[in-house]
Amino acid sequence: MTDLDQLTQSLARNLRRLRTERGFTLDGLAARAGISRGMLIQIEQARTNPSVGTVVKVGDALGVSITTLLDFDQTPSVRLVPPDRAIRLWSTEAGSHSTLLAGTEAPGPLELWRWRLMPGESHVSDPHPPGSTELVHVTTGVLTIRLDGVDHDVPAQVSASYEAHVAHSYRNEGQEPVEFMMAASVPSANG
Repeated sequence: MTDLDQLTQSLARNLRRLRTERGFTLDGLAARAGISRGMLIQIEQARTNPSVGTVVKVGDALGVSITTLLDFDQTPSVRLVPPDRAIRLWSTEAGSHSTLLAGTEAPGPLELWRWRLMPGESHVSDPHPPGSTELVHVTTGVLTIRLDGVDHDVPAQVSASYEAHVAHSYRNEGQEPVEFMMAASVPSANG
């Protein structure tokens, strides 16, 4: 079984379990996530490889992190994530990418990401549920965060925090790669 097959199987198993635990019907969760019932069925039956955006929407609707949706197995209370277990969820041919380093439920999803944006590239994120927050720390370059239509430049060695319940995106308008760390917190769907 390939890593992708294992991720697809884990996503199917965890989605079914979490949807059932939270008492969502397929129709109810599909409406809450803003995706089709058919897509949810395909994911639960491990018949599709959904986009990162779809996985994020499902996680947000369930109030869990991507890490929880893709978790292969039960883990001890201290969870070490070696580099080969980090999950690259978005990339471009030019070399931009985002990698989910670790995540937990605390009490809602809390995720730690490493990002790289090549010159001229960007990534658009859908709004997260109300109460969601992101923290970034730029290590190289200048990151432009567009938040609700307004640009904010974050230079190297500077950190920023913002509410992520509005449309937002990350851009590199410079001539060198931008590298940054991000922590994202989404409130629990249960309260």
